[in-house]
Amino acid sequence: MIFYFSGTGNSKWIANKVATYQDEKIISIADEMAIPSVALQYTLGDSEKVGFVFPIYSWAPPAIVMEFIKKISFTNYHDHYCFFICSCGDEVGLTLQILQKAISKKEWEWKAGFSVIMPNNYVSLPGFDTDSKDLEQKKLKEAIVAVQRINEILTNRTEQHFECKKGSFVFFKSRIINPLFNKFQVTAKPFHATDDCVACGLCEKYCPMHNIKVGSKPVWGDNCTSCLACYHICPRHAIHYGKATLKKHQYFHPDYKNKG
Repeated sequence: MIFYFSGTGNSKWIANKVATYQDEKIISIADEMAIPSVALQYTLGDSEKVGFVFPIYSWAPPAIVMEFIKKISFTNYHDHYCFFICSCGDEVGLTLQILQKAISKKEWEWKAGFSVIMPNNYVSLPGFDTDSKDLEQKKLKEAIVAVQRINEILTNRTEQHFECKKGSFVFFKSRIINPLFNKFQVTAKPFHATDDCVACGLCEKYCPMHNIKVGSKPVWGDNCTSCLACYHICPRHAIHYGKATLKKHQYFHPDYKNKG
């Protein structure tokens, strides 16, 4: 059972590769969280693995992933193999420690955890942009090898195996910058569409939170994770986050762009 959250497709790609290799079903965290009546309680097979795949937002897991992990429960957990894989542009900060604390009062534990470097997609603050096309292709090729190796480790059910690239100044990034990011950047208010918008509807289709409705132009609701899928998928580059993205570039995983 692989639970995943993804905006521009990096984590979705990883989740699909792992689910296929491990012969596990795949479940969208955003879709599960969108239905208030869903109990978020799951029954596991005897040898079933439990994986969580998600991107890193400002050196920590996205708020929606943390909320999902907080609420989720298993009816028959018995030392099942639980792991996580996070996609990141460069580093993950204190993600491992954050996740360990998140499940400290649960009956299950992380057996393994990994970070996989993928093309950058964060463009909403000064100094941040997508990778060059050469670097983007290099990361995508290296990710294939990285995920294959992770699959081999998962198949062997190796325990206490954690490969998470923390980076530098981790306390400052994960404990100070990340809370500020969640407070001030996780909002749809700055999003808008310019007159270049042709109301094609791709932003609505690709929003994992189902938070956009397109009439003559897109309208954003209040359930936004700032995943930037709407910005990156727009074929006219007509969607922007305030003025921060006006001269920035776009990235969407090639396996999912214009394919759903």
